[in-house]
Amino acid sequence: MPLSPRIKVFRILIRAGSGTGGRVAEGEGSGTEDRKPKSDEARSAFSVPDGVGVEPEAAEEDQPTSEFAVPDGLASVPADPDGPASAFAPPHTYSAAHSPPAYTGTPGFPVTRMKESPWQDRMRTVLRMPVDVRPVPEPSQRLAVETGPAVGRVLDLTLRIGELLLSGGEGAEDVEAAMFAVARSYGLDRCEPTVTFTLLSITHQPSLVDDPVSANRTVRRRGTDYTRLSAVFRLVNDITAHEVEISLEDAYRRLAEIRRNRHPYPGWVLTAAAGLLAGAASTLVGGGVLVFFAAALGAVLGDRLAWLCAGRGLPEFYQFVVAAMPPAAMGVALKMTDLDVRSSAVITGGLFALLPGRALVAAVQDGLTGYYITASARLLEVMYLFIGIIMGVLVVLFVGVQFGSNPQPEDVLQIEQRPLLQIVASMVLVFTFAILLQQERSTVWFVTLNGGIAWVIYGALHYAAKMPPVPSTAIAAGLVGLFGQLLARHRFSSALPFVTAAIGPLLPGSATYYGLLLIAEDRLNEGLGSLTNAAAIALAIAIGVNLGSETSRLFMRIPGAASAAKRGAAKRTRGF
Repeated sequence: MPLSPRIKVFRILIRAGSGTGGRVAEGEGSGTEDRKPKSDEARSAFSVPDGVGVEPEAAEEDQPTSEFAVPDGLASVPADPDGPASAFAPPHTYSAAHSPPAYTGTPGFPVTRMKESPWQDRMRTVLRMPVDVRPVPEPSQRLAVETGPAVGRVLDLTLRIGELLLSGGEGAEDVEAAMFAVARSYGLDRCEPTVTFTLLSITHQPSLVDDPVSANRTVRRRGTDYTRLSAVFRLVNDITAHEVEISLEDAYRRLAEIRRNRHPYPGWVLTAAAGLLAGAASTLVGGGVLVFFAAALGAVLGDRLAWLCAGRGLPEFYQFVVAAMPPAAMGVALKMTDLDVRSSAVITGGLFALLPGRALVAAVQDGLTGYYITASARLLEVMYLFIGIIMGVLVVLFVGVQFGSNPQPEDVLQIEQRPLLQIVASMVLVFTFAILLQQERSTVWFVTLNGGIAWVIYGALHYAAKMPPVPSTAIAAGLVGLFGQLLARHRFSSALPFVTAAIGPLLPGSATYYGLLLIAEDRLNEGLGSLTNAAAIALAIAIGVNLGSETSRLFMRIPGAASAAKRGAAKRTRGF
């Protein structure tokens, strides 16, 4: 192979020295026998065998000078003198876009090709893998393969999508999975997203020797618009699809349209839905026609007062305090009359419309999947909102007692069993709850059916089989999570629109109001026990929903995976 001029000059000098060194030594009185002879170890492994005639110059040119020489037939790339002189520098011909599609993991990890499965399952599986065994991405956007990704714009788009998902109530793991999917679809294969309660960040490491690029975004406002959430999921589905080409400009345009879209229901529809929800909940716990209208009126007044406080910039805690007062006042007013009605059902129905079931489910889900900081923050938010509801109701009950109202806590738990009417009431409750969550009209009917099934299961276990309320609630909520996850996979959307409203009939409104009445009568120990029971029911709902969702994923086979049993555990867990 051809040698560089510098090596040729060096060899000529060596030959000249070896040819004249003996004569110079003899002239000076030192013979050639005084020089140290070559040892066997010093002989080259590439020396020409005896008897083989080779021209001296040809032998020097044809024989490699190093055991690490490049073999014949393989083109060598000269080193860049201006590049980094490091053993960790990336190869000259390396490109993530042209890397081989096959991936061989370390022993113990299955070789996965998950191109055909939904992006939620693919990205969740990759996130739960250790970083050093994650498969090489296959970018779905051809623009990223041809011209290379614009790192800054891809990271910004990823953060904006994650912000909409987190502010809409999505779990931290699903938000990270969506951000991971968007980044990998545009060719950024070494990205690490991080999600907390109010902060999203993402870091891209171009190579082992390049400086990382990081960006973050703060979530300051939260809302309940599941129509917008579904639109964001459709955008992520299109970005990750290999048969759909979406440039960065198209993705930004669609994201701007999602932000500008108005809510699907006007304000008066939401207020009417809040009234119907409270009326249906009061019927669910034994109320009649008069109780239905009283609870609806109280919920409408509370909703309007909460909107007024929100417009004046009051924190959400005080909005819940104000919203809980009108239903409690309606119940106390009915109790002070001579009418034979269940006044406690009025207050219970108003509590159903205020209990933060959505935030509780998201908090427990984050905790069970290993996102403890986000879960702690969400649980703290739930606690503050719950305390606000308690304060609003207790203030009204205390004033009512001073004016001669005589609440009877034992009447709260004496619920008359009316199966057909309760099933209809539960479905109306779920229907109105879905409208309050700004769901798409096509999903309202599915979640209504899911909630009706949940109440039937709960009624059969609790009333017919005499099972305690906590396990009955957990089983019914588990079915809600299972069916909701299956419906979400069928429609390639988030599971929240199919789950959140469906748990409405299972919320512990009666246990909460019973505990508040006991506290108002200075029976503190019994009241705290009832509130603890209400908290246990709420946690049973959240754990049941999460267990149902995980059960559905457990039996969903990922194409190419070795087996469903080797699915990775949630991050930051022991993973047994």
